[in-house]
Amino acid sequence: MPHEQLADLTQPQRDRLAFVELRVRFIGEMRRQDLVARFGIQSAAASRDLALYKEIAPGNIDYDGKGKFYVLGPSFQPIFDFPPERVLSWLTQGFGDGEPMRIKAWVASESPSRLTHPDLDILASVTRAIHYECPMGIEYHSISSGRTVREIVPFALIDNGLRWHVRAFDRKSQEFRDFVITRIKRPVVRKGQPVAPHEMNDQDIQWTRIVELELVPHPDQPRPEITEMDYGMRGGVLHMKLRAATAGYILRKWSVDCSPDHNLRGPEYRLWLRNHLAIYGVRSAVLAPGYRSPDQQRLEAETD
Repeated sequence: MPHEQLADLTQPQRDRLAFVELRVRFIGEMRRQDLVARFGIQSAAASRDLALYKEIAPGNIDYDGKGKFYVLGPSFQPIFDFPPERVLSWLTQGFGDGEPMRIKAWVASESPSRLTHPDLDILASVTRAIHYECPMGIEYHSISSGRTVREIVPFALIDNGLRWHVRAFDRKSQEFRDFVITRIKRPVVRKGQPVAPHEMNDQDIQWTRIVELELVPHPDQPRPEITEMDYGMRGGVLHMKLRAATAGYILRKWSVDCSPDHNLRGPEYRLWLRNHLAIYGVRSAVLAPGYRSPDQQRLEAETD
């Protein structure tokens, strides 16, 4: 029935209702002003849209009279079938919140898809906890520890090119860590529960630390001028500023040789991290191809 009712609406109406659903499902709340600001409509029109959404999808949203905004209803069932790519684009880049319909491409193209996508209900719980700045209980499955029950305080999503992670303070280990979203089960958003100062993102040294990297054409690869063209280098160097928490992911994704003597071989290593000491103390550097800390290098030299 909801789909039949949606079919009778105009495209602008369906886009606005899709926005309502995204806001409530993944942020946890929305105000009439959100519709006004996003679509440039009058407050009266926004009120009609919200009333129409409640009529089409009863139980999906409730009105919080105290806060004067709409919140996720207890019996929420989505009426729009958003693909994960669209949801993640909207959450992280702010576009793609209209009705999820197939549109004919203007030019032929092909792009590889991810191996897996996060479950949208799990993702919605994570993003609501991020928005509310509250803890959440999860069942987490890791390769090293298997199934564990944890309580985390999430604050950001991280895309490593293959999988989506959530950056969070882990109350079990008392550390800031990355959690793979596809490994999270049975999330419970604990809205209103307090968060200690040491659990806030401004206390995450790996998140607040910015590393400045200098990437150059790999000295042992032919045609460095082509590499300079491919990566938009200026003066033969690509300067990058990255959070320490994400640097290892990016260096691995780009197949950057991070060894001090550029000793990695293979056509995939077209870049070399010239200032490899810049990632000293970066925890994610364990993912960087060929990286060895100065301490490791010293131990290797002593055992030669």
